[in-house]
Amino acid sequence: MRKPVTLLILATVMLTGCATISESRLNPFNWFGSSEPDPAAADVANAKVNPLIPARRASIFRDDGPEVFAGRPIAEVTELLVERRPGGAVIRATGQADRLGPFDVRLIADEAASVDGTLVYDLKALQQPGPRNTNPRARQVTAGLWITDQSLAGIRTITVRGANNARSVRR
Repeated sequence: MRKPVTLLILATVMLTGCATISESRLNPFNWFGSSEPDPAAADVANAKVNPLIPARRASIFRDDGPEVFAGRPIAEVTELLVERRPGGAVIRATGQADRLGPFDVRLIADEAASVDGTLVYDLKALQQPGPRNTNPRARQVTAGLWITDQSLAGIRTITVRGANNARSVRR
């Protein structure tokens, strides 16, 4: 009984000694050292630009035009559903990408092709180069879009296009 108590008291005294000796390597608070300030890398081209202030200020009085999405079309549209909801409908499109890793999937309206009671959307996503021969479920993507009843007035056909095919639903 004396040995464990003696070892416990000795270990306690040694560990408390580590806390008082701030330069000791046995003190776990000193294992990584303290932080030191480093000068920021000087950027000569943007020396007068504050990174916390946006380059362009948005204004409610200025129209910057439509947003341009840089995504590529999904290879194949596998499913298209229009689910009625109070006040409108949800268009849900599921597709199969040609490679692994698509992200930021969107349904982009094609205004030029949307004529005579037809809405046309392109299923697009941002994609990085990656392997092509992977599990098909890993390449599956889904995007949804809310359409109001006012926008659906007079619409008879909704079409979603991919790179290799298109799917349509009719009323």
